[in-house]
Amino acid sequence: MTSVLTAVTHRLEAEFVRVLEGASDVTLVRRCADVAELLSAGAAGVARVAVVSPDLRGLDRDALRHLAGHGVRVAGLVAADDEEGERRLRQLGVATILRPDDDTASVARALVALAGATTSGAPVDAATAGGPASRSATDGGHGPDLDDERSDEDPPVPTPLTVVWGPTGAPGRTTVAVTLAAQLAAAGVRALLVDLDTWGASVAQVLGLVDEAPGVAAAARASEQGSLDVPALARLAPEVVPGLRVLTGLPRADRWPELRAAALEDVLRLARGVADHVVVDTGFAVEDDEELSYDTAAPRRNAATLTALEVCDHLVVVGAADPVGLQRLVRAVQDVAVLPSPAPTIVVTKVRASVAGRRPERAIADVLRRFAGMDAVRFLPWSPDECDAALLAGRSLVEVAPRADLTVGVGELAAALDPRVTATPTGSRRTASRLGRRARGDDAVRPRHRLTLTRPTV
Repeated sequence: MTSVLTAVTHRLEAEFVRVLEGASDVTLVRRCADVAELLSAGAAGVARVAVVSPDLRGLDRDALRHLAGHGVRVAGLVAADDEEGERRLRQLGVATILRPDDDTASVARALVALAGATTSGAPVDAATAGGPASRSATDGGHGPDLDDERSDEDPPVPTPLTVVWGPTGAPGRTTVAVTLAAQLAAAGVRALLVDLDTWGASVAQVLGLVDEAPGVAAAARASEQGSLDVPALARLAPEVVPGLRVLTGLPRADRWPELRAAALEDVLRLARGVADHVVVDTGFAVEDDEELSYDTAAPRRNAATLTALEVCDHLVVVGAADPVGLQRLVRAVQDVAVLPSPAPTIVVTKVRASVAGRRPERAIADVLRRFAGMDAVRFLPWSPDECDAALLAGRSLVEVAPRADLTVGVGELAAALDPRVTATPTGSRRTASRLGRRARGDDAVRPRHRLTLTRPTV
């Protein structure tokens, strides 16, 4: 016997309840009045399946994730003429759609089959539904072009997602992420840079963008409501230079509760459909202890970083070259090793003789190999003048200093992460011409903004 919960509006409830009462292998255990009662009943384990309507107030992706975490599968009940409601449920991840006029046998078969599905910790993926939303979701794994069609002869290339992460202490996570995305764009690989740092988002300020504009918070909010798709996400991520889109982070750190794990999973999934390579800048913290302070499910400040680490294809761990930074780097690699994430690419930044002695790269490599077992380490030099010029202009290093050693070093990292990128020192000239600007010196680059701070808003 399959136990069922319902949380549907009164327009559809009476007729659907009569259908359920006629089924011999399905039993209705509770008719919930709102989402709060539905979540409470689901957490109590009284049913295996929940049936919801698209206009149920408070129904969002986080509620579906909560139900799935307690082993409750969700089906949608949609009127035959409610195309918008069906689209919303499918975008939320509800793959099984029922109609009020369905016969008892077909409804029972659908609910029994849904209850027998393997229980997972996330809602059913809309990619299995076969509707319009599921087609955009499946396309998101192959990076379709938003402006023109790919030729039939070119096989689809899976869209990689690279996370740039590192310990506390400003080792250069954002600088590496921005330069990496800019190098990808300069090489002809359409890139999307996503700022998921819930402790101090700074990509917007680094690139001279207005951080009050809709960004990742708007995308997460649209995902929660089931209105986010690939075109909508592309509209929220403006193109700052040809081939480089940016999804700005939170303008204020205290808005971190807006970024729920379920919504971010959907945002990152759809991000693969916006570009050919997704680069994510994350915060430093990976502790997962906020929920210990609550009796019920609650937002987690580090959920953005943990979600990105879980779904990424490449992980770049950034650490500073000084003694304090190296110690933090070693501990950070140990911390991330126990998380569900790919093997990290270790990058040591700010390498200089004044803090690491003569032949700093060799000295740092020996230390990391001897005490941490890190054999493959990449090094990026200390380039304060170039970084300052880029910050002042509100542009990437690829635009301001394409021939700098730091820029070339990140280009080699990009080539290692994406085979479509060719790392050649002479490629900086191609970079400058592709971006449509001359970079013969710092004065040759028009600043995107002057040294100003965004006016605080309430």
